[in-house]
Formats: sequence, C-alpha cells, structure tokens
Amino acid sequence: MKYGLLTYVENKRFFNVGDNIQSLAAKQFLPKIDTFLNREKLGEYHGDPVKLIMNGWFTHNTHNWVPSDDIDPVFVSFHMNNTAAPAMLSEKGIAYLKKHEPIGCRDQFTADTLKAKGIDAYFTGCLTLTLDSYKVDDAERGGDIYIVDPLYSYPRPEKVFYNTKLTIKNILNGTAFKLGKKNKHLKKFISEEVLKTAEFINQEPPSNEYTDEEKFEMAEELLHKYAKAKLVITSRIHCALPCLAMGTPVIFINGFDSFVDSCRFDGILELFNRIDIDSKTGEFTANFQLEGKINKNTIVKNLEKHHDLANALKEKVKSKLN
Repeated sequence: MKYGLLTYVENKRFFNVGDNIQSLAAKQFLPKIDTFLNREKLGEYHGDPVKLIMNGWFTHNTHNWVPSDDIDPVFVSFHMNNTAAPAMLSEKGIAYLKKHEPIGCRDQFTADTLKAKGIDAYFTGCLTLTLDSYKVDDAERGGDIYIVDPLYSYPRPEKVFYNTKLTIKNILNGTAFKLGKKNKHLKKFISEEVLKTAEFINQEPPSNEYTDEEKFEMAEELLHKYAKAKLVITSRIHCALPCLAMGTPVIFINGFDSFVDSCRFDGILELFNRIDIDSKTGEFTANFQLEGKINKNTIVKNLEKHHDLANALKEKVKSKLN
C-alpha cells in the first residue's frame, strides 16, 4: 500500500502554516510517504491506490469534491466548514461519506451536520492533539513568551488591503479605519511589558515563496519553538492544540464573532485556558484565575482535558492504517 500526505493550495497573498502542522500530525502515523496530495485536487488523483488521512478543513474547491476512488481515506479530525457543507453534502457527497463511515470529526458541528444527513459520524477532536512526540523535558523550557496571531479575525492590513476591490470596499464600509482595534483590545489584558518583549509570530507567511518541503520545515521549526516556550498566547487552534500536546502553557484568545469561525471550535474551546473577548467593546472574561493583566510572571497550568481525545485518536488512526 502507498501512503499520501495532504498539501494545500495557497491564496494569492499568504498561506496557513497551521495546515502543514496538521499534516505533520498525520505524518507521524505513516510508515512512509509516497506522494503528496493536494487537498483541493483530491478528485483529480489517478494512480496506484493510496491511503490518506483526511484530517483538517474541507474544502475551498467544492467542485472537486469527492476524492478519487484511488484514494483510500482515513476519516479522523475531519472538519466540513458551514460555507462548504451545502455543496459537499450533495447526493454524491453523502453517498461518498456513507461509503467510508464512520466519519471521525474534528468538531461537534461537523459531526452533527453529517449525522443530520444520515451519515454515521462522531467527535474525535483534532489530530494535532497527538503531537506530544515534539514534547521536550521541562529542563529545556526557556523564558520565551510567544504571541501567535492574536485576534487575527480583526481587521488587519493584509486582509483590508488584499486587492484593489477589497481596499475600496473596506474604506467605504469603515473597516479600514478599525486597524488599531486589535492592539487596543490586546492592551486590556496583556501588560505593556509583555507586548514589548514577547516574540510575535505570524502563521500566515507570504505565499508563492516556499516549496512544500520548506513549508513543512517551517511548521517543524514552529513546533520546536512552542515546545520550549514559557507561555504561548494565541488565537490559532493549530498553535494552541499542539501546545496542549507538548505540555506548553497556552492561553487561547477567542475574539471570533462569525459562525464561519465559531463552528470550527465546537467541542474544542473547552480544552483551553481561555480569554473570551467582546469584539465590539473589548470587554473580556477569563475562564482561569487572572490577576490584572497577563505579565511576565503569569503562570497558567493547562487544563489537561485533551488526553482522552488524544489517546483515542492514536488508537483509531493506528487501527485504520494496519
């Protein structure tokens, strides 16, 4: 049997390293990698039968769904976004998923959506919860604090000025004048000292500048950094979930207010120490004890609620690959 690993189509301006982190989570279970298969082009694959772990976000290219019959899918940590679900759950799409049921779903929203169509589905959590292979001894943990894409759903230059059409639209609707909102809201719960001394990391680098191999190297480097961090503060689930797996103290910043975003988190958010923000006012609540603002001496202990999900995922994937 041949084994494949998911790669991803970029948009015109940037790509999401979190996708590659998800593929690294799948890679650790594979005896070898014979081919890379692009998530958006699975229907176009023709060749030797290949086993493929189908974890992650599906899909931008709904016209190319369903995957080829030459792909033997392992459905765990599968997320069907609400924007794609109507097209993916065509008669053909439902038949495909029923053929490969039960479908292990990354979030409860996906499981419920599939079950409503008569597809046997269940909640697994995300495969990145199994990335404890990157964990280091606490003696190797340094004093670095990383702030990774906090409140990235807020207006930011690379999205507001993505192209001429969007630039005009965002000026007319006022979005372009809200570029300072993120920093204003962050200052409400993160101390000035931490904002000045922490290392800010962007998990959406420029697109069309890196090979797939270089993207995976970038993802590996980030995991090694997070593994040794004193604290990670992030709005990226594919930073926060690996941190849980690696035992790195992490605070998830939840400022999302659209269902496109929130449906991804159903069943996942309760795994984190979390700050929930009203994106309009900046008012926030924490589900852990926070005295004042997050500062260099803030200590949080992860909730450790993820272990049952991680262990079940490991057993499920191993059984499906044997």
